[in-house]
Amino acid sequence: MDDSHPPALPESTSSPNRLTELRMEVQKISDYLGYLLASANRQMRSGIAGSIAEEGVTEEHWRVLLVLSDEQGHSMGELAEAVLMNHPALTKNIDKLVSRGLVQRAPDALDSRKVLIFISDLGLEVLARLKRRIDELHRSTDAALGPRKAAQLKRLLADLIDKTASY
Repeated sequence: MDDSHPPALPESTSSPNRLTELRMEVQKISDYLGYLLASANRQMRSGIAGSIAEEGVTEEHWRVLLVLSDEQGHSMGELAEAVLMNHPALTKNIDKLVSRGLVQRAPDALDSRKVLIFISDLGLEVLARLKRRIDELHRSTDAALGPRKAAQLKRLLADLIDKTASY
């Protein structure tokens, strides 16, 4: 067998009719919902990052602080699910927030084996500033879409999340 020549493609995939058929099946990337969601997410994350950068926190930090602002204390498991982070990433982010004095760890009063995460007074102050900036960004986004379309988009996205949670 001569290794200098690549193997021939099967007749069915190399025929002109099959190639034309394959070309017709190709869609633009922007026709895919997953791409549009990823693109919208990228734009929103970029906007959030730009609006909170001077506070020296990330979008992930903002999400953590926002969830903790109920001042109830949350386990790492609860927090990971609520802020859409895996445990190792959450641990790194909590460590950073603890080192800045924005959150604190404390033993669970009901189960001393558990640690709960609480927002500090400084964390609440920072969150108030972040909230003003992020709320302004969301108002701008809502204005760009119009209030009716923005509300509809939020409902559609919540419905998509709910109906595809098992994927």
